[in-house]
Amino acid sequence: MVDPTSDLGEDVNEDDAPECATCGTTIVQSPTHRVVTWVEDGRARHRHFCSEACLADDEVGADASDADIDAA
Repeated sequence: MVDPTSDLGEDVNEDDAPECATCGTTIVQSPTHRVVTWVEDGRARHRHFCSEACLADDEVGADASDADIDAA
């Protein structure tokens, strides 16, 4: 997969674009695109979400959002 964050998402077509971890929508140049990154077993992991709503509906995303709020 092409890095979807390079060049602000330019030149990323639907075949190479990430899919939302909650609803499966292909994410191409979306201003509501969110990525949650965490470390698990010494490895970096990430999940893509097409919107705040999908992020909130996802267990991993919800946990990360809660951590960000608690840290603020």
